[in-house]
Amino acid sequence: MKVAQLIERRQPMWRELEILCGQMTRGSRKKDPEVVARFSELYRAACADLALAEAYQLPPKTVDYLHRLVARAHNQLYRSRHYQWNKWYRLVFHETPRRIFDDRCVHFVFLIFWGLFLTSGYLAYEDTLWPDFAADVIGEKELDQFEEMYGGMETRSVGGSSQMMGFYIFNNAGIGLSCFVWMLLVLPGMVTLTFNAVYLGAVFGYMFRPDMGEAGLNFKNFVTAHGPCELTAIVLASGAGLKIGLSWLNTNGLSRFDSLAKTAHETLPIAMCAVFLFILAAMIEGFISPLSESVLPWWIKGLVGATSSCCLMIYFVCLGYPHRQNKAGEQLY
Repeated sequence: MKVAQLIERRQPMWRELEILCGQMTRGSRKKDPEVVARFSELYRAACADLALAEAYQLPPKTVDYLHRLVARAHNQLYRSRHYQWNKWYRLVFHETPRRIFDDRCVHFVFLIFWGLFLTSGYLAYEDTLWPDFAADVIGEKELDQFEEMYGGMETRSVGGSSQMMGFYIFNNAGIGLSCFVWMLLVLPGMVTLTFNAVYLGAVFGYMFRPDMGEAGLNFKNFVTAHGPCELTAIVLASGAGLKIGLSWLNTNGLSRFDSLAKTAHETLPIAMCAVFLFILAAMIEGFISPLSESVLPWWIKGLVGATSSCCLMIYFVCLGYPHRQNKAGEQLY
């Protein structure tokens, strides 16, 4: 009887909780902190009352009422929030580009990849310095295959382009995952990055030669539109992997697991940017790049490539460049 009497004395608190549930349902999501604190206190008390009522087998109506009241209060206390567009906007257009702009691993990978890519491309294009450079890097058989493949490219249908887009997504995902995973081991990742940069640079340089004829024109026509997004994605994926790979070598006083977890959280925006660019490159590569000159002139593809490059420059440099702040913490642009 003592428990029953205690439960009966608590009924005013149940009614108060029920009233607050109605108020929180009708009102805005921004509540007075005192009201929220009182609501939480009443909710915990109702949970305790429900446990007592079930343990001492009080009347079913009382137990059922408390079940419904606790469930209603729980849904009000832990109900889902509105989608926070401002938070996502700040994350995507403020925090992410600045984090990438300030990341030394991305800087290092950028310099290594583009330095080797441009050097390799120049040596393969200018055959007077190292006449057999492209053949030594790629191989005579592979060069013949490139010339044959791009020598007779045909326009694809829309359905074929959709299928190829799916293929390119998986292909680009494989490239990005390979760069990311090998970079986790640092040295194997550097070897993989160096090989990809030299190999891709040699292919570009060789196929851009004036004496390549139709094969060279088709290659330019194919790679111009999607090249900026795909190459930038390779750099970001490699930089993200290198950052995580170095975290278990230099823990900064943390345990290796904590260092990996902390760095993985910081690296997630870089990896997500790489994923987005790989998918965007696959879409362009599937629907725009394969179209022949007669269907889609090269200058339009060049415009797509130039626009992509400008957007990447604006996002990673203009938005990523650190802004000065005044003493009040306001940004000075």
